[in-house]
Amino acid sequence: MDAGVIFLLAILGIVALVVLVVWTIYNRLVTLRQRVREAWSGIDVQLKRRASLVPNLVETVKGYAAHEREVFENVTRARAAILSAGTPQQAAQADNMLTGALKSLFAVAEAYPQLRASENFLQMQKDLSDIESKIAYARQFYNTNVRDLNTKIQTFPSVLIARNFGFKEEGYFEAEEAARGDIAVRFTA
Repeated sequence: MDAGVIFLLAILGIVALVVLVVWTIYNRLVTLRQRVREAWSGIDVQLKRRASLVPNLVETVKGYAAHEREVFENVTRARAAILSAGTPQQAAQADNMLTGALKSLFAVAEAYPQLRASENFLQMQKDLSDIESKIAYARQFYNTNVRDLNTKIQTFPSVLIARNFGFKEEGYFEAEEAARGDIAVRFTA
């Protein structure tokens, strides 16, 4: 074989290797981005489930504590904010707002023994607790996928491909400091 052919084959081999590496990294970035979107969808579903439970909860409490108008308005505003959130950051803010409003709602409910004993209220409390657990899992799943994508985007050689193909880091779903605690619900007979 002549030196020109060997040189050409070596160049073609190097080009093929570079194309294969770029292709592999690009596909991995696309996969990670899709996982983040899927994880966000999981959070969105659970937030909407919780938001759909809230009006029933409000109506049940309202029957016992009609004079607590401000609490009900805050819950309604927070629910609307969750339903209209477009980004994970907006949803996190709305979620924090709803968590605070629910704390107030349950504080009102605590003052009414008949309400605390209501079968409907107890079932909604159980449903809300279940949804809260699912939201916590969905947040963790989302943040894990965001971490994986952001790490891949920031590490070499992926950073070169990510920049050139417009991949951007995603934001974590974070609770505000005031909302980091659990919703404390105490029912005393």
